[in-house]
Amino acid sequence: MKRGKKAAEATVEEDNDAATETSAKKVKKTKEPEAPVLYEDPPDKMSTKDGRAANMKISSWNVDGLRAWVKKNGLDWVREEDPDVLCLQETKCSEKNLPVEITSMPEYPHKYWCVSDEKEGYSGVAMLCKTEPVKVTYGIGKEEHDKEGRVITAEFPTFYLVTAYVPNASRGLVRLDYRKTWDADFRSYLSELDMQKPLVLCGDLNVAHQEIDLKNPKGNKKSAGFTPEEREGFGQLLEAGFADSFRELYPEQANAYTFWTYMMNSRAKNVGWRLDYFVLSSSLLPALCDSKIRNKAMGSDHCPITLHIAV
Repeated sequence: MKRGKKAAEATVEEDNDAATETSAKKVKKTKEPEAPVLYEDPPDKMSTKDGRAANMKISSWNVDGLRAWVKKNGLDWVREEDPDVLCLQETKCSEKNLPVEITSMPEYPHKYWCVSDEKEGYSGVAMLCKTEPVKVTYGIGKEEHDKEGRVITAEFPTFYLVTAYVPNASRGLVRLDYRKTWDADFRSYLSELDMQKPLVLCGDLNVAHQEIDLKNPKGNKKSAGFTPEEREGFGQLLEAGFADSFRELYPEQANAYTFWTYMMNSRAKNVGWRLDYFVLSSSLLPALCDSKIRNKAMGSDHCPITLHIAV
């Protein structure tokens, strides 16, 4: 039997109402994406606990390619921050190809470069100083490590400053065994320096030490930078008489990261890792004023960090 037009229209309206109600239920069940939890860098502390004023400001930044970083106006941030010493990692640039914008900076008349002996566009570290160090050396005295251009050490009157770009264990952990060897040799190098003068180590150390130091610890147990071996290596460095300056001052601070992959809008979501550090000889802790994460500075997949110290 055929239905009349009004009956048919009523049925369509009922079907539409039912569909709308079902859709509404689905909308209600759909979880809205959580707002990212961001880290706000607090105001800088410019004195020690016992009241001594900071007299040395050091900044460190993995620039992920010096030439690209310059084009992204990284030097604007440097001039605004105005550190006494600027340490850079992953410069990926031989001395002959350095951009003139950085080689001609009058603010930093003393510039030091350490690059890979093996290939252009790989690794590399730099140190730019307002005042001339007593002495500058390159590498840690072991050819298997030094050929990759990863360490500069500057001796100042009262301390050593070491900047390092620690090797990554790489995708599939193919360099994990090498990384373990590096960790042991580098720790030995730093301990020998520490017997002469206290030191500041800064740079991309390619490890998130604790679960608080990355957004997704459970899903990264087998990822480069968060393996038990790498975390243990960093722990052994601290046990050898050194301190993570940021955690000394902010032991419970979560969501404070220095690296975000370019993929999946990670930086906007603050899905990151804390891979960049200022590590101090324990004897320098009384001189510590502040350890900063400048996470608003753009120009790389890492952000810069800054240390205020009274030396």
